[in-house]
Amino acid sequence: MEMTMKNDIVTVLTDLAQLDIDAVCAYEQALEKIEEKTIYQSIDSFRNDHLRHIDDLSEMIKNYGGTPPERSKDFKGFIIEGFTALRSITGTRGALRAMEFNEKTTNKNYKKALTENADFPPEVIALLQKNYGDEQRHLNYIQVTLQKWNVERTV
Repeated sequence: MEMTMKNDIVTVLTDLAQLDIDAVCAYEQALEKIEEKTIYQSIDSFRNDHLRHIDDLSEMIKNYGGTPPERSKDFKGFIIEGFTALRSITGTRGALRAMEFNEKTTNKNYKKALTENADFPPEVIALLQKNYGDEQRHLNYIQVTLQKWNVERTV
């Protein structure tokens, strides 16, 4: 495999790993404000998915000769975490709204990585597809829960 392709793979995977690191920080902020047990358990499970994404992406980055990002927020992560903290002040609904925004961002980035890099090796594509599937599931759960929340609150 040529060096340019390896560098492209490392760059894409590193960007996604950083996004997942930032997502974990946002989930931790949201979890502090969620009071409903079943919603808490789901959101905690999604945070754990992001932790697994970081581990899997980091391993793949190393396999392609790169250095995974440190598990700390970048500037964008501070913005995401601050936004989540502010939205979460209003409790579960606010936390879910913040996480909906965050999951839309991760979904967009995973989709972009897949569509713009179809020539990546099969093991990289498989990992991106697996993580993107998790992101879609997270967003769907949050959106369905918010819809139910709105219906229950208006009845």
